[in-house]
Amino acid sequence: MTTPALLLLASLAAPATAPALPPKPAKLGLCVACHGEDGTGRAPGTPHIGGQDRLYLERSLADYRSGKRQQVPMTSLANALQPRDIEALAAWYAAQPGFVGGGQR
Repeated sequence: MTTPALLLLASLAAPATAPALPPKPAKLGLCVACHGEDGTGRAPGTPHIGGQDRLYLERSLADYRSGKRQQVPMTSLANALQPRDIEALAAWYAAQPGFVGGGQR
């Protein structure tokens, strides 16, 4: 077998490593009561945000902060966030595995 073929086989056999999570955001505590640390909604009507698109999450938080989207708890919490906080939270939740399950909450 040639060296390139051996390298290809070796790379296929190597275990895949999960990408590292970004550092925990400083303002994560504002979110965990409803969305959990992993982005899984904790109460009926609370969306699962883990694994969502980072840009979607950033835009949603910015829209709550600006008042374009209205929902009392989210608007109030988003007003406590600076743009760098929004970026960090969106990156954190986008890097989570997402909701796995199907039972009733």
